[in-house]
Amino acid sequence: MEEPLLEIRGLAKRFGKRSGRELAPWIIQDLTFSVSEGEFLTVIGPSGAGKTTLLNIIAQIDVASGGEVRFQSQSAPIDDLKALQPGLACRIGYVTQDDHLLPWRTTLQNVLFPLTVQGRLNAETRTRAEMLIRTVGLGGFENHYPHELSGGMRKRAALIRTLVYNPPVILMDEPFGALDAQTRTQLQEDLLRLWNLGKKTIIFVTHDIAEAIALGDRTLVLSRQPSHVAGKHAITIPRPRDVRGIMTHPEFGALYQRIRAQLQ
Repeated sequence: MEEPLLEIRGLAKRFGKRSGRELAPWIIQDLTFSVSEGEFLTVIGPSGAGKTTLLNIIAQIDVASGGEVRFQSQSAPIDDLKALQPGLACRIGYVTQDDHLLPWRTTLQNVLFPLTVQGRLNAETRTRAEMLIRTVGLGGFENHYPHELSGGMRKRAALIRTLVYNPPVILMDEPFGALDAQTRTQLQEDLLRLWNLGKKTIIFVTHDIAEAIALGDRTLVLSRQPSHVAGKHAITIPRPRDVRGIMTHPEFGALYQRIRAQLQ
């Protein structure tokens, strides 16, 4: 049996004492799951379930209180802030809720920025960046600055800025949550198109059950605090998927109701 690309084993998280009070309650406790190479895993849970905290721990920008994170069968440091390796040497990309585009850089310059920092900018990587820009419909906007772009265009630029340096794993924390329904649907289609180009391993956090079903190979449902896995659902709706018409698929309704029941 093939080893998972990423494993979360018995993960636990709570914050320390504040002002002499007792320890804070557990945010995450005994959270265990694995992700296969090339899998698109969607994660859904109630507000306060620690979804962003989970991604921060995987991305090595926050410590855990217990458990283990294994990447490519190797344990990653999780409990010592000084030992953390943010992004695990560029092997984990992270698309957050905010786009974090640099306002003084153009679209192309923002997309190329990770390659420049890593010393990997050359003719080949620049050509790939330009291809990704065209793939998400930003061709012609390469020399525009962030304030000249719509919210959806900024999200596209932020997404391909992460894809351009080719990390094996991409974490996405509700990247489309603040957008209008039409733009959100378009970006979902863009994301699936980009994923099909290279089948990256993606962990995508969302509050939207329909989005979780439309995008994922599998959906993980988290419980309320202390968060643990409340359910796992294989999404067997065939690909390529019609994101706009996903709710009319015969399997959608029953799957939606099963996930919704576990969230309540």
